[in-house]
Amino acid sequence: MGQVATRLTHRAAPSMLRHLAALALFVTASHAYAGAQQYEPLSAAVQARMQRSIADHAAPRIAIDDPFEAEVWLKTMSARLASRMPDEATRTEFLTSVHYEATRAGLDPHLVLGLIQVESNFRKYALSSAGARGFMQVMPFWPRLIGSPDHNLFHLRTSLRYGCTILRHYLDIERGDMTRALLRYNGSLVKGSDYADKVIRNWRTRWSIDAPASVTAPTATPAPDVMRVREARPVRPAARATPAPRATPSAPVTYLGPAN
Repeated sequence: MGQVATRLTHRAAPSMLRHLAALALFVTASHAYAGAQQYEPLSAAVQARMQRSIADHAAPRIAIDDPFEAEVWLKTMSARLASRMPDEATRTEFLTSVHYEATRAGLDPHLVLGLIQVESNFRKYALSSAGARGFMQVMPFWPRLIGSPDHNLFHLRTSLRYGCTILRHYLDIERGDMTRALLRYNGSLVKGSDYADKVIRNWRTRWSIDAPASVTAPTATPAPDVMRVREARPVRPAARATPAPRATPSAPVTYLGPAN
């Protein structure tokens, strides 16, 4: 009898663990908005514009007109990212997508790299205690609001597309005030935090193309303490653009609009 009970317990254990994991994820997600974007109603015009941005499916490319400069940029950023993404092909796809998505949203790609370092430390399947997901830690209400409920926020292009579109939206709301826009992105505008300072510091000292040559790999820079980021179970993921001026940390940000 004892052996039968033991066998039944062993058989039930995986199922119980799955249910407990699902419950834990539900509880985590239900405590939303702690250190992540907060839901705010959008006007019809703003919602339509963001939907058009999310719907664009153009192939990513590095938006630098000169092939030599594009190659220099890619090799420089790839060397700095190598300790976090050892596979060269993965780095190339990631950096190409970052440059394209940031540029089309009117953002400096180096700013976006600084933000990703703070938000997820370059972990594709990062999942915060608030339920934010992916490289750019996008909250799950956004697909329902400006995209499609079946969009996978752990997917590289999807995470970058949403994250850059959302940050562009916050910059527009804050009339170009980068600090306030970043605090909105992190959900800490009201309570305040050093989040924006961390992102801007990474942007200027580690990811700017003019950063010191000795900077080759990012160190872990966790998001504020409300963002306890952990790894989610991987989900199987479902040329040249108009040249953009090379942005610097002090350059003004101009919205380029969605690609056609």
